[in-house]
Amino acid sequence: MLVVICLMVFFLGDMNIESITELLGQFPGRDMQADRKNAELTVLAWTCAGILSINAVTVTLAAYSVMIKDKTGGKLNSIYTAPVSRTVIAAGYVAAAWVDSVLVCGITLFLTEGYCVSKGLAVFSFVVHMQLLGMILLNSFVYAAFMYVPAVLVKSEGAWSGMGTVVGTLVGFLGGIYIPVGTLSDTIGSMMKCTPVLYGASMFRKVMTGKIVDETFCGIPDEIISEYRTAMGIDLEVAGKNIGAAQEGMLLFVCGGVLLAVSVAILRYGKRTDR
Repeated sequence: MLVVICLMVFFLGDMNIESITELLGQFPGRDMQADRKNAELTVLAWTCAGILSINAVTVTLAAYSVMIKDKTGGKLNSIYTAPVSRTVIAAGYVAAAWVDSVLVCGITLFLTEGYCVSKGLAVFSFVVHMQLLGMILLNSFVYAAFMYVPAVLVKSEGAWSGMGTVVGTLVGFLGGIYIPVGTLSDTIGSMMKCTPVLYGASMFRKVMTGKIVDETFCGIPDEIISEYRTAMGIDLEVAGKNIGAAQEGMLLFVCGGVLLAVSVAILRYGKRTDR
């Protein structure tokens, strides 16, 4: 999260703002001062949406470090001797990571929205807040299930730490935060769409940037607005069609369910091998 903030403050933020103002400047009769202010708010809301999406990844990753310590310290084997099924034990770890992520993402939303409002962005409505809360719950569930799979397989704290470094670096790229997905090649963009990170980021962006994007591009042809939204990863095309936030949420939910099923299968196999 801190890396994203620093990059946006010192490098990428100005580049994105300039691209919007240059685009709007091609149309006569525009108020350039107002356009630049709206461009700044658009990029700010877009960045905060990306932060919310990647926090779910990094927080759940950190939460499972407790499980890795339990495993390497022999505590997990002691827990397995209790008269409790492994599925219940797994559910405890997944639930803990999910709660951790929801709490941190909730705090992040409160802080980022407060900062955005201080810069001139309108306060989100109650409906938008409910949508964002639902997205946080869903996004956190997906990565709580996702990160549990490698947590079961990793055998040492060093390996987990190394994986955390790699994941923490890649998540910003996979979410199209460092480099917008629309500026990359079709091949790389298609690869990014095979991961849940980009869909989570797009889901948050649709809600958090919806109103300010409409204000920024007021009076601009719809084709240009659509191109900008696609280039910045606000809208995603799958099989040649734009998918909405509800469809992205369904994809994430299915992904989380599949990963939970994989985790249960790994646990059952591990139980047999332990015998």
